[in-house]
Amino acid sequence: MIDLHGFGNQLLQGAVITVELAFASLVVGLILGLLGASAKLSSIKVLQWIANTYTTIIRGIPELLTVLIIYFGATSVLMSVAGAFGYDEYIEIGAFAAGVTALGLTFGAYATEVFRGALQSIPKGQHEAATAMGMGKVRKFYRIILPQVWRMALPGLGNLFLVLLKDTALVSVVGLDDIMRKANIAVSTTKEPFLFYSAAACMYLVLTIVSMAAVHYMEQKANRGIKRT
Repeated sequence: MIDLHGFGNQLLQGAVITVELAFASLVVGLILGLLGASAKLSSIKVLQWIANTYTTIIRGIPELLTVLIIYFGATSVLMSVAGAFGYDEYIEIGAFAAGVTALGLTFGAYATEVFRGALQSIPKGQHEAATAMGMGKVRKFYRIILPQVWRMALPGLGNLFLVLLKDTALVSVVGLDDIMRKANIAVSTTKEPFLFYSAAACMYLVLTIVSMAAVHYMEQKANRGIKRT
């Protein structure tokens, strides 16, 4: 049995925070990805410009810088807005909220391209058939478009989630008590970096394996009844 000097429970608590951060960022990223893909495929030029600007900026900035900019920049913006209304107390955005925002924005930028490719792969005839059957835009999207988009986008989204899961370690630099920060605290206390960084690596590996299994299951379920040629 490996002796973690009493830090085992701390690492497990960090793992819980890591999972919560990953799934919260996933939800934000999926919403942004769908909105971004829809905007890029829109006939409205302004929406296309907004989506292209968003994906270009976010994909061009390292994730760590995005986390730092959101964490420190959001505080400045909130204080400026509050100051305009006469509020002069210090406002600080939490590390978890900053992490969700930064990682969600990053995931959404890459998911935009995944969703865009999936949307473009749906034959136009299906859109026309749904319209001919009297389906409105909303019903057509949920009944015809979304199930197919989900099936085709799932492999790409699964890969993005695995990257997102590992990127959660970046949020430790702004004080979030995730796996990485807990490992750093244990290292500073025990002076055993190899032990605790190895333990952290094993925890990330376990989370990755579980995620891969979950994605594989969802792919099988999404493709059930689909004939392969």
